[in-house]
Amino acid sequence: MFENYPILSLITFIPLAGALLLIFMARVSSVEAQEQLSQNAPRVALVISCAVFFLAMVLTFDFDSTKPGFQFVETTKWLGGGIDFRLGVDGISILFVLLTTFLTPLCILASEKSIVSRKLEYMVAFLILETLMIGTFVSLDLILFYLFFEAVLIPMFIIIGVWGGKNRVYASYKFFLYTLLGSVLMLAAIMWIYSYSSVSLGAASTNIEVLINELSIPKQTQKWLWLAFFASFAVKMPMWPVHTWLPDAHVEAPTAGSVILAGILLKLGGYGFLRFSLTLFPNASLELAPLIFWMSVIAIIYTSLIAYRQNDIKKLIAYSSVAHMGFVTMGIFTFNIQGLQGGIYQMLSHGIISGALFFCVGVIYDRMHTREISNYGGLVKRMPIYAAFFMLFTMANIGLPGTSGFVGEMLTMIGAYQVSPWIALGAAMGMIFSAVYALHLYREVIFGEQKNPDLDDIKDINIRELIVLTPLAFLTILFGVYPSLITDITSVSVENLIINFNAATALNGN
Repeated sequence: MFENYPILSLITFIPLAGALLLIFMARVSSVEAQEQLSQNAPRVALVISCAVFFLAMVLTFDFDSTKPGFQFVETTKWLGGGIDFRLGVDGISILFVLLTTFLTPLCILASEKSIVSRKLEYMVAFLILETLMIGTFVSLDLILFYLFFEAVLIPMFIIIGVWGGKNRVYASYKFFLYTLLGSVLMLAAIMWIYSYSSVSLGAASTNIEVLINELSIPKQTQKWLWLAFFASFAVKMPMWPVHTWLPDAHVEAPTAGSVILAGILLKLGGYGFLRFSLTLFPNASLELAPLIFWMSVIAIIYTSLIAYRQNDIKKLIAYSSVAHMGFVTMGIFTFNIQGLQGGIYQMLSHGIISGALFFCVGVIYDRMHTREISNYGGLVKRMPIYAAFFMLFTMANIGLPGTSGFVGEMLTMIGAYQVSPWIALGAAMGMIFSAVYALHLYREVIFGEQKNPDLDDIKDINIRELIVLTPLAFLTILFGVYPSLITDITSVSVENLIINFNAATALNGN
């Protein structure tokens, strides 16, 4: 239906257009009108983000999952010299677009009451962030991808630095510098690829499809380029040991900022591994896969143990995210159908579950203004509906069968077992540790002894919070009992990725 229409451009840039509209209206309005506009900005942003989600849903229904290549491709002359403005989606990227457009309106709705100052600026930052996140997933030009990939740092840096907690400045700068410095090497590698393509292909190009299908990079050079891209993607996920920026960023970010950070921004690294590391540098990926396996297992076990020692609920969930991203990298570098499907599924599932957990933290933080576990206890008596939601998302985070968290972790471990039973065993130990810290958190907050008298007057979730949490709970269960809703869309693209990977490595003697 949309092959001849710029549907991807609309989905990508409608949020940006909405942000510019809010800025323009604020500049031409009187002081009194500006105050009114600031109060109405969340509603305007919500309408815009819901419209984008609707378009993404329509796009997904129109997507042909039986085709392995990119669809809805748009190409516009841009910088010249083989660098074009090119957009498209395949069975992998379209689901991340859908996840981004799904979480954004929920974040805006959740922020309507929790953000009390500079609401208009906050909504502008969020809409710009949505455009940049979507742009990263739909880019089919290497330079365009890099611009979107790095530009997401700016609005998130502002969201943390302006609307974050008391140590927000430190956390925002740490987040920005870690992720920016990690990408400097990737930029250098992109410049080398651009230069080499002019020699190898006869004309310089940054077209991702052309580079994947036609460019053959020398085996020895692949390793250095792989490491350059790895420096950026590993920090973005983040992988152990470059994960230390994440807990600080989560603790200081506002609730919606934490949701987007865990739900979408951490997935950019995993998406980069899928899109570039396995396709442009297959020999290096195969050679360095053992390094990824052991880094992943260490992340799963180590950060799970660290999470158990936390008293800040947000920091505990942040360390949990690092552990779950370990399953993702482990699955991706198995190079088999179960591992890759599991890695993708885990990213999508974690986006829903971790987002829901951070929303749950925001619910009680808005009432009590503390995230210390020791300040809670006995909430099941005061907030029974909240306790039920929190239990569901906690069980999903553990990987309870019947929830989406189980499917991704089980598939990645099946894939890992085919490569090395020891790697799978290490990951399984991490699952046990995750149950320990998650159940400890739930017991202390929900069933623990109520020692804080301020909890006597705490109210259960309201209608707005119920609207935010209900779709997340529904999807957590739906994808847990009906995983083919995701795997049917990704399967052909994943199979094509594996076929091309095996052909490329066999050609070079691996």
